[in-house]
Amino acid sequence: MPLTSINPSISARSLEGRTALVTGSTSGIGAAIASTLAAAGAGVLVSGRDKTRGQTVLTRIREEGGQARFLGVDLAADHGDLRQFAIEATDLLGGRIDILVNNAGIYPATTTADLTDGELDAMLAVNVRAPHVLASLILPAMAENGAGVVVNVGSWMASVGNPFAAMYTATKAAVEQLTRSWAAEFGPSGVRVNTISPGVTLTPGNEAARPILDAMTAVTPAGVVVQPEDIAQGVLFLASDASRMMHGSILAIDGGILSTRPA
Repeated sequence: MPLTSINPSISARSLEGRTALVTGSTSGIGAAIASTLAAAGAGVLVSGRDKTRGQTVLTRIREEGGQARFLGVDLAADHGDLRQFAIEATDLLGGRIDILVNNAGIYPATTTADLTDGELDAMLAVNVRAPHVLASLILPAMAENGAGVVVNVGSWMASVGNPFAAMYTATKAAVEQLTRSWAAEFGPSGVRVNTISPGVTLTPGNEAARPILDAMTAVTPAGVVVQPEDIAQGVLFLASDASRMMHGSILAIDGGILSTRPA
């Protein structure tokens, strides 16, 4: 392909005509991703357990001129329910999902001994099993269409040892490996699969821990916590044609917390 025919920039409406399913998008990082993709022209399906919060996200997207719908789902549900969700999501998006963002995740911030059996099962279900079950239906359909983008949301914590939340970090490491394997499996059919790895990010769910988050990030090059909108811009890049040569990559949006150390 001649270089003159390549336009890798992200235009204001770079996702015009495409559809996107964003899991866990009723608040925080997921809501920011849904709004950003909609602003870029994608028809977005917002999903989550809380219909009221979902409607709030829809209202914001529509007020900003975007297109969005809501479909409720509990990603800890059984395999059959998840497959039915994937079918309904595809139908609501006009029969085709062009962009899948596996954002939903739960994070019990406990020590190994304090993690309950219920928390363990729920975390494995939402963080690992649900993305796999959804991918088992959605990615083959993308491959059949000859195009598609998957963005998995990981975590900086997947790459370092921490004295807390061991199983959470393990689930995010699993997400990174799924990314590499799916890229190898589906890439030759035109499907790009990548992970975005957020750093210490301020969301409504961890606002009470703001002093701790500020202390963790004060020593990074950025010097401040990551915002959901920062992650959303990274997802937009991975979803757009500007990242067309990225397959199986882990894109860190973390303020430098992983790659640097204070003097």
